[in-house]
Amino acid sequence: MAPSVLSHLLQHQLVSIIRGANPDDLVSIVRALHAGGIRSVEITINSPKALEGIEKVATELGEEMMVGAGTVLDPETARLALNAGARFIISPTLNVKTIKMTKRYGAISIPGAFTPTEILTAYEHGADIIKVFPASLGATYFKDIKGPLPFIPLMPTGGVKLDNIREFKQAGAAAYGLGSSLVDTSQPVSDEYLRQLTHKAQQFVEAISAQ
Repeated sequence: MAPSVLSHLLQHQLVSIIRGANPDDLVSIVRALHAGGIRSVEITINSPKALEGIEKVATELGEEMMVGAGTVLDPETARLALNAGARFIISPTLNVKTIKMTKRYGAISIPGAFTPTEILTAYEHGADIIKVFPASLGATYFKDIKGPLPFIPLMPTGGVKLDNIREFKQAGAAAYGLGSSLVDTSQPVSDEYLRQLTHKAQQFVEAISAQ
């Protein structure tokens, strides 16, 4: 399973982070993202009924959307998320035991790291992609890290927006974590919201597709 999941993530590059959504709205949100060209979503574990949400989206939309779990802080939570149907595990931090649990289940590990030492440590322990978090320092810092570590796939997250995603692309990003700049769960989910979400997803897809 793992190689195809990894190739999917690296091919489509955009990972939409859904944090704090009403569980009843999850499928509608994911369908709207899919209509806009997004093919990977991360449902954060600190969302209401997160495990149920992961299972529901994976069951109903698993053929169309790659579903993962985010904000996973420990191996026990990783195991629960994987059993619920998550195909990849994303963390804001580096926890070696979480990486090892994820790999034991044949899933893709994307831990969070910030410094070159943390990034290399995560990679040496089996992480597939390293989430550079937070990425709010901008593409210059990201490019500086990429220089001595060109062999490690990096995914900036936390601060990636429509107006700077191209800068991260030029700096060598392998993928992108998109939070509230794409899915803002503080807004009520109406038909209009879903239409706007699809349009915004299309804009992000176009931004990284442009030469």
